[in-house]
Amino acid sequence: MFQDEARFGRINDPRRCWAPKGVRPEVGMQIVREYTYAFGAVSPHDGTLDSLVLPVVTAEAMSIFLEEVARRHPEEFILMFLDGAGWHRANDLAVPENMRLEALPPYSPQLNPVEHIWDEIREKWFTNEVFNSLDAVEDRLVEALVALENDKKLVASTTGFDWIINCL
Repeated sequence: MFQDEARFGRINDPRRCWAPKGVRPEVGMQIVREYTYAFGAVSPHDGTLDSLVLPVVTAEAMSIFLEEVARRHPEEFILMFLDGAGWHRANDLAVPENMRLEALPPYSPQLNPVEHIWDEIREKWFTNEVFNSLDAVEDRLVEALVALENDKKLVASTTGFDWIINCL
């Protein structure tokens, strides 16, 4: 599996959108510095996605997430690839017995398939949205993550590097 975190908040990024000819679309804009974080782990081979929304990114939050992933896959040994974030290497990080952590090369987010999940969520669930509260952001984020967790085919096609396999 591959693991990553992403920040979602109330600062929005207006994007192009469709509108009838002759109509200029209006998109709300806000800059409110409130954030929540999505933790995700994906198996591109079969489309399994495990996620958790937490208020911070710390070694303690990462330990909670790893325990949740281990709980969801009790009969499996999980080789988890992750980036070099400080909380991934913290001394107080609790790694479950059925899991081993391995680091991806530094400065290589393109190697982490979870990045494609974050792109999918931002594009499909957060484009041109203005949220009245952080709770509303969290509700939308949970909605997106649950939808993706239940659509293994979409997750596999979004995160899989099929073109590498086809080249071999």
